[in-house]
Amino acid sequence: MHSERVRSTGRAHRPRRAPVRQRQGRPSRRTARTRRHAAGLVLALGGVLLAAACVPGTDGSGAAGAGVPGAAATSKPDPSKAGKATLTVWDQEVRGGQNDELERLNAEFEKKYPHIRIKRVARSFSDLKTTLKLAISGNKPPDVIQANQGYPDMVAFVQAGLLTPLDNYAGLYAWNTRYPSTLLNLNRVSADGRDFGTGRLYGISQTGEYIGVYYNKDVLKKAGVEPPQTWEELTDALPEIKDDGELPVQFGNLDKYPAIHTFGVLQNQAGGAEETRESVFGRGGGFDNEPTKEAARTLADWKKRGYIPKGANGTGYDDAAKKFADGDGAFLVTGTWQLPDLKKTMGGKLGFMPPPPVKKGGEPVTTGGQGLAWSITSKSRHPEVAAAYLDFITSRHAADVMTEEGVLPAVPGKAAREIPEGSVDAQMVKGWEQLNAADGLVPYLDYTTPDFYDSLSADLQGVINGSVSPGELSSKMQRSYTDFQEKKRAEGKPKP
Repeated sequence: MHSERVRSTGRAHRPRRAPVRQRQGRPSRRTARTRRHAAGLVLALGGVLLAAACVPGTDGSGAAGAGVPGAAATSKPDPSKAGKATLTVWDQEVRGGQNDELERLNAEFEKKYPHIRIKRVARSFSDLKTTLKLAISGNKPPDVIQANQGYPDMVAFVQAGLLTPLDNYAGLYAWNTRYPSTLLNLNRVSADGRDFGTGRLYGISQTGEYIGVYYNKDVLKKAGVEPPQTWEELTDALPEIKDDGELPVQFGNLDKYPAIHTFGVLQNQAGGAEETRESVFGRGGGFDNEPTKEAARTLADWKKRGYIPKGANGTGYDDAAKKFADGDGAFLVTGTWQLPDLKKTMGGKLGFMPPPPVKKGGEPVTTGGQGLAWSITSKSRHPEVAAAYLDFITSRHAADVMTEEGVLPAVPGKAAREIPEGSVDAQMVKGWEQLNAADGLVPYLDYTTPDFYDSLSADLQGVINGSVSPGELSSKMQRSYTDFQEKKRAEGKPKP
């Protein structure tokens, strides 16, 4: 889940993770199941084909939305036989690198199929969330959309019958071997439309993404600070940087969602990764725990001590990133999607890493997964062309195009192996591989309940301005979680 600058185009090409929702805390707490998940993803990233487990009824017959065009496809679509068609695509890939790679791929697709036109509408993440449901439930919905995973968006769309099951296309295009099941499962919704992470496939993600730590090499050098190798080294460096007259951590939270990312990192570092992952999937005890409170205390303390800007809640996400790129701030905690734009301004001054581990040489952990899922709407007039388009923009060739534009593919390919060693792009890809090898990716918190994004983002603004205490935040998160789980259990009980 990430946000972008606002931009809408009536026609055309345009260029772009999470999430992955699966992650743990300390290595000693891993279960055999999560170890198997991690091993599978490592093999996939190494280029070994994985056989993903079949989902019963992969023709979509038992899924919410079954019976819509394309749900029971039996042969690989051939767009060259589709006739003249316009494919309307809504996405949120408005940043430099993400926009550029998608523009390139869209142009290539149109060149390959001259009779097909791509009409693209690109909007910021926040705008897309606000307008998408109305657009796809109308009489003339887009054919292809990017849908945020989890209960607020993807599950809600499936419950409303607005998305096409993609299981058959996954088999026809071999997505089940291109992607490991740990990634595909993040785009699944159960047949009854009540749970995500299992069931029918409703999207395929193009990019990988994770929340990391960008650093300005010049600012650190001036303060006499080396790039941190442990989380303690990072936090110990903050007062040193401040004493040197520099801002330790650049941060803008006017858009509200950035605090969810930063808070998630702090929660993971406090030892809450495993419980967070289980709770996001509805299997855990929730958020009435010490890691959640400690993360909130740390965020409030950073504000109190001046480690983040005084007006953080009034500064836009993109504005904060621009300030960091211009030299204001030693660190910036945000996602891999910012790398192309930051690199363009900062060049060799820019460094990047996953949040450093608790112990030197330890395994990393952070919030992340894969980018927003690309889905086909149930009312698409051209579902087979849409399926071919999804396959095209997630292909191995597409992965190389993404890499060339500084974007992290969900499954890095040949181009990723040719990135110059030591470059910031190489740091990003290496971090992705380390996180997946360690099963170190934790789901985005906003997947947890239908209203978690709105409530948590608002409450974290309160933590920053002092109106919500760490204990209150934990209690509110817990209440939202338990209320939703109880509602699901009640709905699942047979009627008397």
